[in-house]
Amino acid sequence: MTNIRTLRIDPKYVPELKRGYSLILKDATQHKEPLEEGEIIRLVDQHNRYIGTGYYGLQNKGIGWILTTKEHEQIDQSFFNKKIKIALSHREEFFHNGETTAFRIFNSEGDGIGGLTIDYFDGYYMASWYSEGIYSFKEYIYNALNEFVDYKAIYEKKRFDTKGQYVDQDDFVMGTAGDFPIIVKENGMNFAINLNDGAMTGIFLDQRDVRRAIRDRYAKGTNMLNTFSYTGAFSVAAALGGARKTTSVDLAKRSLAKTIEQFSVNGIDFEAQDIKVMDVFHYFKYAIRHELKFDLVVLDPPSFARTKKMTFSTAKDYPKLLADAIAITEKNGIIVASTNNASFGMKKFKSFIEQAFKETNTKYKMIDQYGLPKDFRANRDFPEFNYLKVVFIKKLS
Repeated sequence: MTNIRTLRIDPKYVPELKRGYSLILKDATQHKEPLEEGEIIRLVDQHNRYIGTGYYGLQNKGIGWILTTKEHEQIDQSFFNKKIKIALSHREEFFHNGETTAFRIFNSEGDGIGGLTIDYFDGYYMASWYSEGIYSFKEYIYNALNEFVDYKAIYEKKRFDTKGQYVDQDDFVMGTAGDFPIIVKENGMNFAINLNDGAMTGIFLDQRDVRRAIRDRYAKGTNMLNTFSYTGAFSVAAALGGARKTTSVDLAKRSLAKTIEQFSVNGIDFEAQDIKVMDVFHYFKYAIRHELKFDLVVLDPPSFARTKKMTFSTAKDYPKLLADAIAITEKNGIIVASTNNASFGMKKFKSFIEQAFKETNTKYKMIDQYGLPKDFRANRDFPEFNYLKVVFIKKLS
């Protein structure tokens, strides 16, 4: 390694970094000279004692990630080979499960390289890059995949445009370009996937366990409402689990065609389901006006959303959203409250649930909860990396 820059870490941030927290926060160093994305950085404490070696890459609240705490370890091809090989070994059982052909093979800092995720879709691999810094190591990663996996094709998502947005491009990297959509399996359910159609693929893999729970334990005989429904994956799970009817609501116009597609690849008559392209908050008012009630309501909003008339943030608006859902949930009905906001933990999320039920003077019972599935490896010592929080709540009165 040449040209390694040394950064001194503010004493108050040293203990967490030494305990395994790998994100280098913007406030953790007072370094004034400009750094280049992808530059290798060596972190030391106020006494110049070694903490770790990482890379510089702007991502949300961080300026980079620690890659190793071994002072003399080189950040080179063999380093990335080792990380990819170990990550693949942790997913061995998934590769042998014919009922599930889509899963995560590399989960950022949980597998030792912050800022990078790699997902597997029935022979296709998709790398998501969250900073220009990590993207500068792309050759190492693609070389490692070339060495250790057989693939039909590799695709990539660059998610480091302004404010971490997706960079629009042709996402094909190498192999034989796919004829999309392809159909992948998840616990026996079918999902249509497109790896070259903008930021999204058609399914959020981290909700796998939740979809199975809805199908196998909660959907039978219900009238189900799926809010912020995206491509309708929760609705598919409910329909396959014996729901009497599903209603999917999302503001994005393309959600209609995508949801029809997901129903169709599972042999479900989409015309027997309701699919509405409208603002979820408007739908709540519509449901109250028309005295609609549901036995199963899924609430999985984006962490932040803005429309012409309002902004929504789960960190401050989730209790209000949940209160709206409570109003249209039948007695003894189930609300699936979910968030992927990493800025607060499960304890705080449960306080939002308590607040909403208290303000609506409604009794409830939390009956089930989920975090990330096991292919989404995360450092459990730091809850923000285990970002998914899902609670199944029974409305008692």
